[in-house]
Amino acid sequence: MILKTFGWSFAVTALGLVAAVFIDGWTAFGIVAILCILEISLSFDNAVVNAGILKKMNAFWQKIFLTIGVLIAVFGMRLVFPVVIVAISAQLGPIEAVDLAISDKDAYQQYVTDAHPAIAAFGGMFLLMIFLDFIFEDRDIQWLHWLERPLARIGKIDMLAPCIALIVLLVTSMTFAVNAHQHGGLHVDKSGTVLLSGIAGLITYMVVGGLSGFFEDKLEEEEEREHEAEEEAKRKGKPVSAIALAGKAAFFMFLYLEVLDASFSFDGVIGAFAITNDIVLMAIGLGVGAMYVRSLTVYLVRQGTLDDYVYLEHGAHYAIGALAVILMVTIQYEIHEVITGLVGVALIAWSFLSSVRRNRALAKAESGQGPSPDEKAEVSSGV
Repeated sequence: MILKTFGWSFAVTALGLVAAVFIDGWTAFGIVAILCILEISLSFDNAVVNAGILKKMNAFWQKIFLTIGVLIAVFGMRLVFPVVIVAISAQLGPIEAVDLAISDKDAYQQYVTDAHPAIAAFGGMFLLMIFLDFIFEDRDIQWLHWLERPLARIGKIDMLAPCIALIVLLVTSMTFAVNAHQHGGLHVDKSGTVLLSGIAGLITYMVVGGLSGFFEDKLEEEEEREHEAEEEAKRKGKPVSAIALAGKAAFFMFLYLEVLDASFSFDGVIGAFAITNDIVLMAIGLGVGAMYVRSLTVYLVRQGTLDDYVYLEHGAHYAIGALAVILMVTIQYEIHEVITGLVGVALIAWSFLSSVRRNRALAKAESGQGPSPDEKAEVSSGV
């Protein structure tokens, strides 16, 4: 099962490391290895959230996620995205931007750094909305019972999540964004850029998330129709179109997954410049890391891990909330990538241990032994 799920990731890792040695020797080998670890540590929460969405999709779209989705994640976000950012911020053509990335790596890095406030605001708003929509939803299983119950109550207020997100954005644009960047020895006011980019992130979430939710509500009805169409086609001896069976719901969930992955990758791409400004090595290292995130997502779905460890999804969303806050803070203040990664890992580890304790307590209850008072509290609150 491990080899089947992670086989392509292992193969890409070997190819990436060998390519790094040929490019610049063992120094490049070490840089690519570090970038792989960085991407995986920063994106583990991404895999958990992805798994919660991917398990609702059929086998066809799961394969699309592992093929086309990987190409978008590896080449789109880890290679093309930084070049596009430089092209826009420096008002260069795509070819000129690529030439700059190869011939003048320091200038290329500076342009990406200058664009960081806009990137952080867009990604921060998108991730913040994911977190707010999660904690304001009234759900049967609650992890931090003392916190999630009152939040679910106030979450019934219409448009609460976008209102809070806009307040956060306004506060950020008026505080962190002012004097956020220094270019040529002069302080530059980035408040307008942060405000516009944050609003763009919010709109993107509402459009993509809204379409995904709309079609997800109709997923059962559409699956039933598709099943009937498949049975009818089989009776008539006609081939069944895989795309027709996928459905609109799966397509928009796939689109949502890709935008979500893009938002998660912002911190990894920006953080990679602390290690190297070589775009080729960066693409290899982050691309290999992205492959593992994809494989881990599929592994969680096929193993049913989210069903067995029910608080994992909670921990991942709290990690998303923490990452959103960190992105907004990094508009003005530098936060080391190790801290970003450790926060996410710590929250997911905590939720995993809480799930294990819950399962043990429930197992005792089913065996007739009955949980202790402490275990009862763990089952009810998740702590």
